[in-house]
Amino acid sequence: MTSEKCVLIGIITSNDDESKVTEYLEELEFLAETAGAVCEKKFIQKMEKSNNKTYVGKGKIEEIKKFITDNNIKLVIFDDELTPSQLRNIETELKCQVLDRTNLILDIFAQRAKSAYAKTQVELAQYQYLLPRLTKMWSHLERQRGGIGMRGPGESQIETDRRIILDKIAKLKEQLKKIDKQMSSQRGNRGSLVRIALVGYTNVGKSTIMNLLSKSDVFAENKLFATLDTTVRKVVIENVPFLLSDTVGFIRKLPHQLVESFKSTLDEVREADILMHIVDVSHPGFEEQIKVVNETLAEIGAKEKPQYMVFNKIDLYKYVPQDEYDFGPKKPENYSLEELKKTCMKKVNNPCIFISAKERIQIDKLKNDIYTMVAEIHAGRYPFNNFLW
Repeated sequence: MTSEKCVLIGIITSNDDESKVTEYLEELEFLAETAGAVCEKKFIQKMEKSNNKTYVGKGKIEEIKKFITDNNIKLVIFDDELTPSQLRNIETELKCQVLDRTNLILDIFAQRAKSAYAKTQVELAQYQYLLPRLTKMWSHLERQRGGIGMRGPGESQIETDRRIILDKIAKLKEQLKKIDKQMSSQRGNRGSLVRIALVGYTNVGKSTIMNLLSKSDVFAENKLFATLDTTVRKVVIENVPFLLSDTVGFIRKLPHQLVESFKSTLDEVREADILMHIVDVSHPGFEEQIKVVNETLAEIGAKEKPQYMVFNKIDLYKYVPQDEYDFGPKKPENYSLEELKKTCMKKVNNPCIFISAKERIQIDKLKNDIYTMVAEIHAGRYPFNNFLW
């Protein structure tokens, strides 16, 4: 399948760190690749704040327009969420398809959704995103409604479409309520087994660790949001049983529509006894990724859950010695792995471990730590049970 060519757009405001903006665009490129597009060029503009009409300045829009025309590019992706008016203005200027980061993530979720539940969640998030962005380009929706007399006298097409979408949103919410009750009942039927939920930024290796511990075959690949549906497995380490769940990965600027529509998926996180927070220690921005995950956990009401930090992918960690003439502060890559371990252990207030799930480094220690934590909780619930069954 031929990949669609695209260009990526970002801005550096007075409050932004240039290196971080570059990193965000690299992540946006990874998102685009996951969606099936290939980046031809990245455009970055330094501005005090984004332009209210076209996000970037007039000169930059002209530069982008010339490049996409000369290179026959039909897709432009912006790193921030665009307002409805910005979206319309940019499409008018560039005369091509324009997506923002939120729309791109929603598209990936739509591609990745496999179960009826995940598809319903994604569809709800898409309609909630679409509602304030309605234009006459959505007039095809009227045909889906049907029925004589459904259009009010003098009602414009956009009003009709808005009403159709509001109806769809209401129906999808009702469907999710029914599924929520079923899933809540299923969680209640699991008894009082200790629950551990794998959480973390997207593409840090949660599904690989899930497969390793549960000896299952959960889909895992080097792409963002490989897992959308929560997978729950019963795991026994030595003689201690517990439930392990793999959840959707978090990301910067995770669309609030998705957080809301994936509420039940995230109930697994809220109801867990322990959160295994998986971190890709080989990623240069792993500290910010930890922050993003913790902020998302706070948003869904799981901030106070006990965390066990698992720093994964130590086999991919690259140590770059600091230049002897560089007297500035050390960058993350200037720390050896041993130095990094000591630094992280000081910063993190939770128990932690450094592993490689792929190369099976420190996996016995990981299992032993989990055994100890689960056994302690289990003993509190069943003080007269010594696990000998």
